[in-house]
Amino acid sequence: MFVDSGMLDATFAALADPTRRAILARLAAGEATVTELAAPFPISQPAVSKHLRVLERAGLVTRGRDAQRRPCRLEAAPLREATAWLADYRDYWAESYQRLDALLDDLRAAADAAPPPDDRPGAGDRG
Repeated sequence: MFVDSGMLDATFAALADPTRRAILARLAAGEATVTELAAPFPISQPAVSKHLRVLERAGLVTRGRDAQRRPCRLEAAPLREATAWLADYRDYWAESYQRLDALLDDLRAAADAAPPPDDRPGAGDRG
C-alpha cells in the first residue's frame, strides 16, 4: 500500500500532542462543537481551535455547518493509513519474537540434554 509521506508526517505530528489525541478520542464518540471539545481542558477555547486546525491540516478532522452550529467530525482515513504503515513494523517485530522464541526453545532443549554438572567435592580437580 502506498502512503503519502507528507500526509503520514502530518498525521503523526498531529498525534504527537496529548490534547489532540484526547480531542480525537472525544470525536470518536460523535461530533462536537469547539465549545464542547474545550470543556474538559484547562486551556482556552482559542487554544483548542488551534489544535483543531492542526488536526484539520492532517485530515483527521472536518468541520461542518448545521445552522448556527459548526460541528467537528473525526475523519478516520489518515488513521487507517498510519495503521497500515505501522502494520509492516508490527509484522517485523512479530517475526523477530518468533525467531527469539525458537532460539530460546533450542537453548532450553540443549540445557535439558546436557549431563548434570558433577558437583562432588574435588570432582573438577585434575591434578
